[in-house]
Amino acid sequence: MDTDVLIIGAGASGLTAALAAHDSGAKVTVIEKGDKLGGTAAISGGIVWVPNNPAMQEAGIDDDREAALSYFRSLDHGEMNDETLEAFVDEGTQALAFLGSQGAAELSVLNGYPDYYLDRPGAKTGGGRALDNELFDYTTLGEWADKIYNGGDVQRMMLRETPLGGGSGMIEPEEMQRRIDGDLRGWGQALVGRLLKACLDKDIVPQLGTAAKKLLIENDQVTGVILEDGETIKASRGVILATGGFEWDEDLKTTFLRGPLNAPASPQMNTGDGLKMAMSAGASLGNMTSAWWMPTLSIAGASWPANGTNGQDVQRSLPVLIERTMPHSIMVNRQGKRFCNEANNYSSLAGAFQAFDPATYDYPNLPAYLIMDDQYVSRYPIASAMPGQDLPDWITTANSLEELAATLGIDGEQLLTTVTDFNSNAENAEDPEFGRGVSEYDRFYGDRSRPGAAATLGTVNTGPFYAVEINMGTLGTNGGPKTNGQAQILDVDGDPIAGLFGAGNVISCPTGSVYAGAGGTLGPALTFGYIAGKSAARLENS
Repeated sequence: MDTDVLIIGAGASGLTAALAAHDSGAKVTVIEKGDKLGGTAAISGGIVWVPNNPAMQEAGIDDDREAALSYFRSLDHGEMNDETLEAFVDEGTQALAFLGSQGAAELSVLNGYPDYYLDRPGAKTGGGRALDNELFDYTTLGEWADKIYNGGDVQRMMLRETPLGGGSGMIEPEEMQRRIDGDLRGWGQALVGRLLKACLDKDIVPQLGTAAKKLLIENDQVTGVILEDGETIKASRGVILATGGFEWDEDLKTTFLRGPLNAPASPQMNTGDGLKMAMSAGASLGNMTSAWWMPTLSIAGASWPANGTNGQDVQRSLPVLIERTMPHSIMVNRQGKRFCNEANNYSSLAGAFQAFDPATYDYPNLPAYLIMDDQYVSRYPIASAMPGQDLPDWITTANSLEELAATLGIDGEQLLTTVTDFNSNAENAEDPEFGRGVSEYDRFYGDRSRPGAAATLGTVNTGPFYAVEINMGTLGTNGGPKTNGQAQILDVDGDPIAGLFGAGNVISCPTGSVYAGAGGTLGPALTFGYIAGKSAARLENS
């Protein structure tokens, strides 16, 4: 089989690359190892973070290149590359405008959603850079509607309608029925659905159940790929790796990541396929110790459905977001001590969870425990457990904090001291120890019917008491082969590997380890998918 541009992976970055390469006049082939496509993007919230984006401009929200670059550079710890960072900032707007022109994206400003590091120069406090997807009609996909991976959950809301986006989570029954009858979907399912529809309209038909094994390299140039079944696909202009991260490969995790990752929140297809192929081609690696970290909760019996002929259902872990930020909850370690601002942004919390104690040669904050009282449970959800419902077995319940500590196996005396100290300050909506509630971001995910820091601070003093175990998860790794600003993968000497490109979580992220705001994974993924598609289509192999 011959093609001009071969894309390995049919997630958001891969489908974007396909559209961009096709628009540049290339014949495009997309292969996907799973029997369903969409990858991590399809089960995500679908939010896209891009500075100075078209929706911001239309809404009259000020932003500019220098503000965005200042924001990132104020957070840099040496892992960012100027060329790739500037390529993201400069090309992000064009990428989204292109997708919009192709009918492949319909994005709106997620009103009021602030950037994650509001104390840094260039941050946007009132929102604008984070974009939500409009509902997408899955009936337009025909038989392909069932070929997008959703992890077993169909999302009928836009994220801005849910508590995760500042909404109530309530939809009128008549409107919800309309969405069900019309198969309208939001979140990442809307994002991937639109991308796929745009590809199908251009006769770009992803080949599912087609796994790549090894890159073809001829005369120091990548010219195609060998599949697991031994067949080959030749690509005259280039191969684009868009295979996702490596968080489900135990050897790669142990080799590269800075600390424990025992409960990924992403699908199990992310096993580092593209990373291994790039390494075999001599790629230079960057940002390998990092990931899009996320505290997670593992529910007994919940699993990711297998996706592929060799796949098996595996434990599913859920992101923990609003549970950490609503009033009447705290998070403690095995010693019964708080160790962080619970409401801080999820990606940066990894540093607290992965703190290493040389005296005990251990990670004292893993696992951690989210402690809640009856005030919390009567008002707010715990994952899928809603207020007023009978609580499932995976939530530990006790009549007193002492009993709760004994059941969890943590220091009961210290837990009482911790809660007492927390309560004395929470009564005044203060947290002098960790500053919870000071940031606008902290309050965004709290109970915004309460003023100021009280949106996230409330006493934990009304029994019964409840707890769930919290572990370290991720939305995906963000290290991999280094690229230049044209999305060309670089070798160990810093030179482009001819014919090889990358986009998405498989590459060293253009923003380094910085999760700039909601959608900080998908913004760079779509942008570099766009750049990779354009760049590969321009490359004529000799």
